Amino acid sequence: MKLETQVTGNIGMYYACYKLSCMGWNVMPTSRNARGIDIIAYNKDGTEFIGVQVKALSKRNPVPLGNSLDKVMGDYWVIVNNVAKEPNVFVLLPDEVKNLAHRGEKDGRVSFWLQPASYDQEKFKEAWHRIGFGHEGA
Repeated sequence: MKLETQVTGNIGMYYACYKLSCMGWNVMPTSRNARGIDIIAYNKDGTEFIGVQVKALSKRNPVPLGNSLDKVMGDYWVIVNNVAKEPNVFVLLPDEVKNLAHRGEKDGRVSFWLQPASYDQEKFKEAWHRIGFGHEGA
Protein backbone atom coordinates (compact mmCIF):
# COMPACT_ATOMS: atom_id res chain seq x y z
CA MET A 1 0.00 0.00 0.00
CA LYS A 2 1.37 3.41 -0.97
CA LEU A 3 0.94 6.05 1.71
CA GLU A 4 -0.06 9.60 0.95
CA THR A 5 2.70 12.19 1.31
CA GLN A 6 1.00 13.83 4.30
CA VAL A 7 0.66 10.48 6.12
CA THR A 8 4.32 9.67 5.43
CA GLY A 9 5.26 13.08 6.85
CA ASN A 10 3.15 12.51 9.95
CA ILE A 11 4.72 9.10 10.60
CA GLY A 12 8.22 10.59 10.38
CA MET A 13 7.38 13.57 12.57
CA TYR A 14 5.67 11.54 15.28
CA TYR A 15 8.45 8.95 15.22
CA ALA A 16 10.98 11.75 15.81
CA CYS A 17 8.75 13.13 18.60
CA TYR A 18 8.66 9.69 20.22
CA LYS A 19 12.45 9.28 20.07
CA LEU A 20 13.10 12.79 21.42
CA SER A 21 10.57 12.24 24.22
CA CYS A 22 12.40 9.04 25.20
CA MET A 23 15.54 11.16 25.52
CA GLY A 24 13.85 13.46 28.05
CA TRP A 25 12.80 16.33 25.79
CA ASN A 26 9.33 17.87 26.10
CA VAL A 27 8.19 17.83 22.49
CA MET A 28 5.62 19.87 20.58
CA PRO A 29 4.92 19.40 16.87
CA THR A 30 4.24 22.68 15.09
CA SER A 31 1.39 23.34 12.69
CA ARG A 32 1.68 20.83 9.85
CA ASN A 33 1.04 23.38 7.12
CA ALA A 34 3.68 25.80 8.40
CA ARG A 35 7.03 26.00 6.62
CA GLY A 36 10.21 25.50 8.57
CA ILE A 37 10.54 23.94 11.99
CA ASP A 38 8.46 20.80 12.52
CA ILE A 39 9.20 20.15 16.19
CA ILE A 40 9.99 22.44 19.11
CA ALA A 41 11.50 20.68 22.10
CA TYR A 42 12.65 21.89 25.48
CA ASN A 43 14.33 20.34 28.51
CA LYS A 44 12.48 19.68 31.78
CA ASP A 45 13.63 23.00 33.26
CA GLY A 46 12.64 25.02 30.21
CA THR A 47 16.20 26.35 29.97
CA GLU A 48 17.09 24.76 26.60
CA PHE A 49 15.02 24.88 23.43
CA ILE A 50 15.70 23.25 20.08
CA GLY A 51 13.99 23.41 16.72
CA VAL A 52 13.97 20.29 14.58
CA GLN A 53 13.15 19.99 10.91
CA VAL A 54 11.93 16.50 9.91
CA LYS A 55 11.98 15.03 6.42
CA ALA A 56 10.09 11.76 6.07
CA LEU A 57 10.42 9.43 3.10
CA SER A 58 8.71 6.17 2.24
CA LYS A 59 12.02 4.69 1.04
CA ARG A 60 15.69 5.58 0.54
CA ASN A 61 15.05 8.55 -1.75
CA PRO A 62 16.63 11.95 -2.21
CA VAL A 63 15.35 14.63 0.18
CA PRO A 64 13.81 17.58 -1.68
CA LEU A 65 15.12 20.89 -0.30
CA GLY A 66 13.23 23.28 -2.60
CA ASN A 67 14.53 25.98 -4.90
CA SER A 68 16.71 27.65 -2.26
CA LEU A 69 18.80 26.56 0.70
CA ASP A 70 17.41 29.54 2.65
CA LYS A 71 14.64 27.26 3.92
CA VAL A 72 17.16 25.01 5.68
CA MET A 73 16.67 26.11 9.28
CA GLY A 74 16.42 24.83 12.81
CA ASP A 75 19.01 23.39 15.15
CA TYR A 76 18.81 19.84 13.81
CA TRP A 77 17.54 17.96 10.78
CA VAL A 78 16.09 14.49 11.22
CA ILE A 79 15.64 12.46 8.04
CA VAL A 80 13.46 9.39 8.46
CA ASN A 81 13.21 6.97 5.56
CA ASN A 82 11.40 3.64 5.25
CA VAL A 83 8.83 5.14 7.65
CA ALA A 84 6.10 2.52 7.31
CA LYS A 85 8.29 -0.54 7.93
CA GLU A 86 11.52 -0.11 9.87
CA PRO A 87 12.39 3.58 10.08
CA ASN A 88 16.00 4.58 9.43
CA VAL A 89 16.99 7.88 11.01
CA PHE A 90 19.76 10.28 10.08
CA VAL A 91 20.54 13.29 12.29
CA LEU A 92 22.30 16.25 10.65
CA LEU A 93 23.01 19.87 11.44
CA PRO A 94 21.59 22.50 9.05
CA ASP A 95 25.08 23.46 7.86
CA GLU A 96 25.76 19.82 6.99
CA VAL A 97 22.55 19.70 4.96
CA LYS A 98 23.56 22.86 3.09
CA ASN A 99 27.11 21.62 2.47
CA LEU A 100 25.93 18.21 1.22
CA ALA A 101 23.07 19.55 -0.92
CA HIS A 102 23.05 18.75 -4.64
CA ARG A 103 22.03 21.56 -6.99
CA GLY A 104 19.96 20.51 -9.96
CA GLU A 105 18.70 22.53 -12.89
CA LYS A 106 15.97 21.50 -15.32
CA ASP A 107 14.30 23.73 -17.89
CA GLY A 108 15.92 26.77 -16.26
CA ARG A 109 14.53 25.94 -12.82
CA VAL A 110 16.91 25.34 -9.93
CA SER A 111 16.22 22.79 -7.21
CA PHE A 112 18.25 21.40 -4.34
CA TRP A 113 18.31 17.81 -3.15
CA LEU A 114 20.07 15.78 -0.51
CA GLN A 115 21.07 12.55 -2.21
CA PRO A 116 20.85 9.28 -0.22
CA ALA A 117 24.63 8.75 -0.46
CA SER A 118 25.07 12.16 1.21
CA TYR A 119 22.80 11.64 4.22
CA ASP A 120 22.98 7.84 4.57
CA GLN A 121 26.35 7.86 6.31
CA GLU A 122 27.41 6.01 9.44
CA LYS A 123 28.15 9.26 11.31
CA PHE A 124 24.54 10.44 10.84
CA LYS A 125 22.71 7.09 11.17
CA GLU A 126 20.67 6.83 14.39
CA ALA A 127 22.87 9.65 15.73
CA TRP A 128 20.34 10.80 18.33
CA HIS A 129 23.27 11.46 20.69
CA ARG A 130 23.97 14.57 18.60
CA ILE A 131 20.79 16.05 20.08
CA GLY A 132 21.89 16.09 23.70
CA PHE A 133 21.38 18.60 26.45
CA GLY A 134 23.93 21.36 26.85
CA HIS A 135 25.79 21.11 23.54
CA GLU A 136 25.30 21.84 19.88
CA GLY A 137 25.93 18.98 17.51
CA ALA A 138 28.97 16.98 18.65
